[in-house]
Amino acid sequence: MNTLSYGLLGLLARRESSGYELMLRIQPFWQAKHSQIYPLLARMEDKQLLSSRWVQQSDKPDKKIYVITESGMQKLRDWMHLPIAPSVTKDELSLRTFCLWLTDIGIAFDIYEERRSIYLEKKQYYEGIIQKIPEDQCHFGSKEFSNFILASKGIMMAETELKWCDWVLKLLKQHKMQTTSS
Repeated sequence: MNTLSYGLLGLLARRESSGYELMLRIQPFWQAKHSQIYPLLARMEDKQLLSSRWVQQSDKPDKKIYVITESGMQKLRDWMHLPIAPSVTKDELSLRTFCLWLTDIGIAFDIYEERRSIYLEKKQYYEGIIQKIPEDQCHFGSKEFSNFILASKGIMMAETELKWCDWVLKLLKQHKMQTTSS
């Protein structure tokens, strides 16, 4: 099984979901498309790691709801004991920053101001998650504890990225001031 399969099982361990709902729910952790998710769900169902049922909908096509089985829960528990693979880095902003010398200062400003607004949205998103978690559920053993520490990580990372964007924008402003005064 691959990491995405375990991620889907982890989401189903929290609550039953359709394939489409799983695709949306996995996005904060892993970029995955329908074309990846549905074949994995079929394979895991064949291996009896999950089961499914059809739900009729009056105004939309029927949807298939997946539920983790006890065998799937055990597979998920076993996965927790395996070593964690190194993170895969795919960071277009860093790659563009590496090539920043190829563009003009106006484009550079646009890049970091746009990214700054994205990080600000992320920070607000994670703060919203934390606000919804009851304080008495922020302890190890609670499902909410995982949400709490992950949302806190998201806030810390967004704050660091915001600080970096602000620093780069300050450098760009200084450069612009120096070149306009010359």
